[in-house]
Amino acid sequence: MENNRLSQDEIDALLNGTSSTPDEPEATEVHDLSDMERDAIGEIGNISFGSSATALSTLLNQKVDITTPNVTVIPRSKISDAFPEPYVAIEVNYTEGFSGSNLLVVEQSDAAIIADLMIGGDGKGADPSLGEIHLSAVQEAMNQMMGSAATSMSTVFSKKIDISPPRVELLDVNEEKGTDRIPADEMLVKVSFRLKVGELIDSNIMQLYPLTFAKDLISSLMNTEESPAEETTPEPEVTYEQPKEPVMPEPRNEPQQQAPAKRQGKPKKAAPVQVSPVEFSSFDPNESTQAPINNLDMLLDIPLSITVELGRTKRSVKEILELSAGSIIELDKLAGEPVDILVNQRIVAKGEVVVIEENFGVRVTDILSQAERINNLK
Repeated sequence: MENNRLSQDEIDALLNGTSSTPDEPEATEVHDLSDMERDAIGEIGNISFGSSATALSTLLNQKVDITTPNVTVIPRSKISDAFPEPYVAIEVNYTEGFSGSNLLVVEQSDAAIIADLMIGGDGKGADPSLGEIHLSAVQEAMNQMMGSAATSMSTVFSKKIDISPPRVELLDVNEEKGTDRIPADEMLVKVSFRLKVGELIDSNIMQLYPLTFAKDLISSLMNTEESPAEETTPEPEVTYEQPKEPVMPEPRNEPQQQAPAKRQGKPKKAAPVQVSPVEFSSFDPNESTQAPINNLDMLLDIPLSITVELGRTKRSVKEILELSAGSIIELDKLAGEPVDILVNQRIVAKGEVVVIEENFGVRVTDILSQAERINNLK
């Protein structure tokens, strides 16, 4: 008699609502990156943040180095271990080229130094408690950085990539502040770069985005590298073979026909092409036609913007923020010096300021020569 009793494992499987058939393999999800994929993500980061370092260096007037990417995959439940200190998070969404977002994370003390340099300070002794003005300065710096990164990525992936304006927020995982900016995916990729700004900052700047978005980047990069090889087809090699002599039938009592001449194995040379120098129509400056005058009449009704410039000056962001009612801005022109008259932002004349009844006016005192006006257009 056969034993039809169920084993304990089979009973547990039935109670749990699962099947005990061992032939069906369970579906597994990929929660990591291979070494090749890590190298690809690091290379993308190297190229994009290389141009970002140049943009940030111009803004801060400091030498900026962003090097040595380190790629790791972390579960969202361990995010507090990856970001134990207070940070400044900058969220960037891709609007064209890719679908997704990433988070740029900077230590709060480093963000304070960047903000202080942006508003005209020296970056020393910067207050870590960031105010609204400082957050705006950091947002502008990150906007320039990510804009340069998007441009570099457009070159790498051979397609237009655009981003939305970044949003800045303080991030403190331990106090659950700003954690809503962290992607909701279970597995996240953290790309950490070493950030050096002159002698003020020697720290890390990090990128954080979903693992699925990293896979999309890698897939697009691989397709971009393979596409040129697929599109390029080798040209067919042309060879000329010596044709075999035709086999003539044995002669009979018929008049002997002349055998056809052998064809040459090489192609016939093409007939020489006659080349003659190009001849241009002569333009005699003494010749005059009525057409240009008629064409000029068509331009007489075009409106032009005329501006009279009293002077200019340069001020730092810090000095601009300190302006208030009653502040005096000193210009680069002396009192009584002729002012510049500009047409469509180009200097064409100089003059002196006059008062006509209750309105200001300008009396033209000097017209720039044609050569000077052409130089101003360059």
